[in-house]
Amino acid sequence: MTSKIEQPTMDDYPTRKEQTPALLYRKDPAVYGDAASGPIDTETLASYDAKGYLQIESLITRDELEAYRAELARIGSDDELKKDERVVVDQASDEVRSVFEVHRISPVFAELARDPRLVDRARQILGSDVYIHQSRLNHEPGFSGTGAFWNSDFETWHAEDGMPRMRAVGFSVALDDAHGHNGSPMVMPGSHRTFVSCVGETPGDHYREPPKQQEIGTPDQNSLSILAEQHGIDVLTGPAGGAHILDANCMHGSSGNITPFPRSNVFVVYNSVENACEAPFAASEPRPRYLGSRDFTPVE
Repeated sequence: MTSKIEQPTMDDYPTRKEQTPALLYRKDPAVYGDAASGPIDTETLASYDAKGYLQIESLITRDELEAYRAELARIGSDDELKKDERVVVDQASDEVRSVFEVHRISPVFAELARDPRLVDRARQILGSDVYIHQSRLNHEPGFSGTGAFWNSDFETWHAEDGMPRMRAVGFSVALDDAHGHNGSPMVMPGSHRTFVSCVGETPGDHYREPPKQQEIGTPDQNSLSILAEQHGIDVLTGPAGGAHILDANCMHGSSGNITPFPRSNVFVVYNSVENACEAPFAASEPRPRYLGSRDFTPVE
């Protein structure tokens, strides 16, 4: 079910509209379901509600892990696929770094995106059927030296995709061991309770700029310092085959990987069907659909 773009509703999370940043209280629950509605138990669900994330040490089997690694290698060696606008290729090494909408490109990862081990947890947290807002395959080889600055995914999804509420969740399935030294994700636990309103007007085709060069939608250092002092920073390490689940508004980032050890993952964002995207709240038009889907068909 692909929906037309509706005009935005009242904006409870204004961003990119003022000249000074602001810290705003969250107006949405982090958890909509309960322990009876899915596989997450009461204690773990409460931890997610408090921290904005949870970790699963083992989500997929060893055989599945090897199949996903093989598919990563196949995609990375497909020269025709490298010409696709959904694929990000490192110009220096000619290596594939990211593949957006990977659940439509790869039947193997499409199966993972529909897997009940992910979908049932997403439904439980969000309290409704869900659709896939975005999927992405990430590959960070050893010595790549790249990283991602602190950000809230929801700020971008709200401003540029038109996601009205904080009723979405991201699943990251690790294809490599995540150590403290190879660029593992960092989160500020509890930061999902605060929305950082950013400054600056969204330029046209903002999505085409390399993430490291983007300044619009980037939290200011003062706001980040306040959140870090309040909540601290957790590093999400864990074995290949594990996963972490991240609230849409949890502040997160990663440092560069200067070790020989690669770090790859599959990232799937589920949004509630009751939170379908509207017109962007701070952009002239929505990003391409491979970045923010307009197909609100529930995952079966």
